[in-house]
Amino acid sequence: MDTRSSVRKDSSFFKKGDKTLNKKQKGLNIQAKQQRAGWYFLAPATILIAIMSFWPMIQAFIMSLKTGSSANMQWSEPIFYNYTRMFSDKLFMRSIGNTFLYLAVEVPIMLILAILLAQMLNNKDLKLKGLFRTCVFLPCATSLVSYALIFKSLFATQGLMNSILVHLGILESNFNFLGTAASAKAIIIIALIWRWTGYNMVFYLAGLQNIEYSVYEAAKIDGANGWKTFWHITVPLLKPTIVMTFIMSINGTLQLFDESVNLTKGGPANSTITMSHYVYNNSFGDSTTNFGYAAAMSFLIFVLVAILAAINLKVGDTRD
Repeated sequence: MDTRSSVRKDSSFFKKGDKTLNKKQKGLNIQAKQQRAGWYFLAPATILIAIMSFWPMIQAFIMSLKTGSSANMQWSEPIFYNYTRMFSDKLFMRSIGNTFLYLAVEVPIMLILAILLAQMLNNKDLKLKGLFRTCVFLPCATSLVSYALIFKSLFATQGLMNSILVHLGILESNFNFLGTAASAKAIIIIALIWRWTGYNMVFYLAGLQNIEYSVYEAAKIDGANGWKTFWHITVPLLKPTIVMTFIMSINGTLQLFDESVNLTKGGPANSTITMSHYVYNNSFGDSTTNFGYAAAMSFLIFVLVAILAAINLKVGDTRD
């Protein structure tokens, strides 16, 4: 009797062990199938990104190591000649300085205005909120070429702004805004702020609408005024959105092209030219076409964008 009972107990123990093992294997199989299904869904997008993005980047890097025209390109001697050439190119250095000037002035002003406008238009007691939001966002829906031509006509020597300023007595005679280096740069900055403030405002508005209104009510009960509420509640809770818009703005400004081409054509005397504009001139200019040198400059822009984005992500990372 004791032997039989012990055998039954042992057999029941092994059966339970087999069931547990089967469950674990089944669980692992399900998990593996789910991971495999996820990769199946990701595969088409991954392949397209590799073909459409990474492969052209590799080809562009290879091209940056070559010199000559598109029909007869040869390896550079030394191999990194195009990269060393950039730092002795005074016009390219000027384009870098112009681009970073636009970045340093336009991006902070634009983002601060976007946050303030979003805060104002998020007021639940404000009437016609939809109309005001549409009006602020509308410049972003305007074509890049169209709005550049509008600003060009506004600030022309015989344009509307000159007529208004002369009529008000601010100017004695018409001023060539686009023919003077300082004023031409200022017009580009104004145009950028006018067009992209509403675009960033939408992101901040979405972030503000995810903040519970009870948080602001609690701050009012504690005696916090409007500025303290904005600085100690709104800004910290919007920090991820601020970092995201800052990175996007940096990325867009470092690749600035349309305004330089359509507003000033890089003038006067290349005083407003940007890096992307100079890359375009070297690629498809009327006099010279140097795809290798243009590819090398493009890679420098890519590195600058990556470095500034990494810095912003590091600064904006609130995780311990």
